Amino acid sequence: MRLAKRNYKKEYNKFQSSRSQKKNRAGRNKRRRSLMRAGVVKKGDGMDIHHKGSMVKVMKASKNRGIAEKSRLKGSKRK
Repeated sequence: MRLAKRNYKKEYNKFQSSRSQKKNRAGRNKRRRSLMRAGVVKKGDGMDIHHKGSMVKVMKASKNRGIAEKSRLKGSKRK
């Protein structure tokens, strides 16, 4: 039995168009806009808004995107 090839593009588009992801993205955009108005970040400055819960921190995009997820660390029960 041969498995059909996965359509990753379709999966990605379906996930990004879900209601929960639209709501999450809108929240991230809203938070960034408020920090732009406050003068903390600017368009094209290479900074990301690192957020966990109510804590908001500005950090370099390369550092923020390089943080290992707990699910990928050794000993994680989540797979």
